Amino acid sequence: MIQEMLNRLQYLIGVIPSKLNAANDEVFKTKLNPDKWSKQEILGHLIDSATNNHQRFVRSQFENIPLISYDQDGWNRHSYYNKFNKAQLVEFWKVYNRHILELIKVIPKENLTQKCNTGGPENYTIEFLFNDYVEHLEYHLKQIVEY
Repeated sequence: MIQEMLNRLQYLIGVIPSKLNAANDEVFKTKLNPDKWSKQEILGHLIDSATNNHQRFVRSQFENIPLISYDQDGWNRHSYYNKFNKAQLVEFWKVYNRHILELIKVIPKENLTQKCNTGGPENYTIEFLFNDYVEHLEYHLKQIVEY
């Protein structure tokens, strides 16, 4: 299954940036509800997800079940994504996901079973977290762009 997810992430890295860059900047930053994220803030959330999962993928290999959780609303609110240039965020998303893709490819197979705690009662393997990461990415990308 991990190879399928690697292929899916590779596909997203190849097709999503141009679609995001083509979106109208003003519309992309518009909040339809003050309690909901704009499309640009959803993109920011995906960057935050990459940041936190990157730590999980790495630290789980040398720490004994690290606890790596995050407050997604706090991260988004204090990252001020709607004040950023959209193209810069898109490029950062693309480069960071390319880095994650290459990292997962080189993690030794036996290390993919190392575990991490994300703040809940269960511990998850790196393989599970990566698969979940890609599914989460696809879920949110469908909220902001058609592909």
